[in-house]
Amino acid sequence: MERSPPRLRGRIEVDTEFGSFLGDTRVRLLEAVEKYGSISQAAPRVPISYKAAWDAIDAMNNLAEQPLVVRSAGGRKGGGTRLTEHGRRTVALYRALEAEYQGALATLAEGLSEGAAGDLAHFRQLLKRMSMKTSARNQFAGTVVALREGQVDFEVRLRLDSQSEIAAVITHDSAAALGLAIGSELTALVKSSSVLVLADPQLRISARNQLWGEISRIHCGTVNAEVSIALPGGRSVCAVITQESVDSLGLAVGGRACAAFKASSVILCQYL
Repeated sequence: MERSPPRLRGRIEVDTEFGSFLGDTRVRLLEAVEKYGSISQAAPRVPISYKAAWDAIDAMNNLAEQPLVVRSAGGRKGGGTRLTEHGRRTVALYRALEAEYQGALATLAEGLSEGAAGDLAHFRQLLKRMSMKTSARNQFAGTVVALREGQVDFEVRLRLDSQSEIAAVITHDSAAALGLAIGSELTALVKSSSVLVLADPQLRISARNQLWGEISRIHCGTVNAEVSIALPGGRSVCAVITQESVDSLGLAVGGRACAAFKASSVILCQYL
């Protein structure tokens, strides 16, 4: 009996060494946001939790060259969430590439011999081992706009967008390993536990990075709370602080707040 050729099925994922940037689940989330204009209505259609939907959107906006999703405050016509033109183009491109990819897999499956199938399995295992994820909640893609060399360290200024920059301090060896230069594309990682939240613009602190924005979410826990601050350029910063701090600072969704963190708390990474 003649054996049928193996059937290959797959999904496209745009991955970085910091985790997945864009995949089928996130694209379906973007499509649902475009259709329903609301995170709360889009999330169950994927289906994912409301919090997971917000986290995914924040991650995509932080890593994209331009925000994919924007939120509008309530008014006479009410608030909502919508895709930007860049977001719509990204979804369309993903779906077009997905169709081409599936077609290529079908063609490959037709001529795939038993030996080649073994090679394919080894190749997939290699890709899996090469992938890496990070626990850092804040991941920002940006461009190096300033470098200052000191006697013991290197200061790097990274522009996230036209309105936001962050500073990082790294060792000379790290700077040499990254091959830093003006215009280099890097990703900055900042743990949410390293981010302080300020509400008083008159308060002076030593942290080099102070990003002001509007509180978009507060996820309360028994001891700690997760606070997300939306920045003017469409990106966001996540901080984990105590619930007591949330109460004492009077933090509330829609209020103005600052995400502050030391330059030494920023880890710089570069795509290979």
